[in-house]
Amino acid sequence: MTAITIDKQGEKIKLEDLPTEPPKKVDKEAAKLEFDSLGEELFDLQDLMWGARMNSVLIILQGRDTAGKDGTIKNVAGHLNPRGLGVVSFGVPTEDERQHDFLWRIHQHTPRLGEFAIFNRSHYEDVLVARVNKLVSESLWKERYGHIRDFEELLAQHGTLILKFFLHISQKEQEERLLAREQEPRKAWKISAGDWEDRRHWEDYTQAYEEVFTRTSAKTAPWMIVPADSKWYRNLVVARAIVEFLRPYRAAWQSRLDEVGEEKKRELARWRATK
Repeated sequence: MTAITIDKQGEKIKLEDLPTEPPKKVDKEAAKLEFDSLGEELFDLQDLMWGARMNSVLIILQGRDTAGKDGTIKNVAGHLNPRGLGVVSFGVPTEDERQHDFLWRIHQHTPRLGEFAIFNRSHYEDVLVARVNKLVSESLWKERYGHIRDFEELLAQHGTLILKFFLHISQKEQEERLLAREQEPRKAWKISAGDWEDRRHWEDYTQAYEEVFTRTSAKTAPWMIVPADSKWYRNLVVARAIVEFLRPYRAAWQSRLDEVGEEKKRELARWRATK
């Protein structure tokens, strides 16, 4: 099983119908071997993209509290070269950010050609949190779907390859993770009454996410729904989805590097001829 892909606007899904746990037939040891192999391939693909400078990659991670966004970044991005990687966490907007349109702070962190960027939460908070907590009027957050589609289309037209992941956990698993934080000294700093408060709005967030998938999915910016109750399986599915998405670009990137390499050799030959 891989991530459930939604790449057409208007396609409707029900999160309650989608699994949060890995298939029973998946072997954890085999998954570890595949994950390591995917990591090596991901590093190679990133290296080709960095040299070719034809595309960039934007990974958007969304999910409920404790869904594993930080863990996914740690494990999957650990296979990437930090030379061409940027990771940004979007929290509550600052006073300065609130004086601009909601996409202003996002656009500043989109990747340049050759680079990877990973967003831990993103512009989607402005149609999720803003909607559930009634931070803006309904007419305003509804207009933002169109702005988001246009924004992502703009990025895609300029070579950005966009993958959006929703880390899908169950209510039961979330409760266990929240309680575990209170017992683990190294994770107690993550404790937040707000996380428990958000659980009271589980269905509201479910509806908000389902509308996000329906209104903002596209071939150039698909949503991937990832079963996330098991961390090892979550990491595997995300890594697999990224590699499978990038593989078709390998030949073009390699071709560009071959062209550049030949030009560099000719340049070197001209230099030597003058000495």
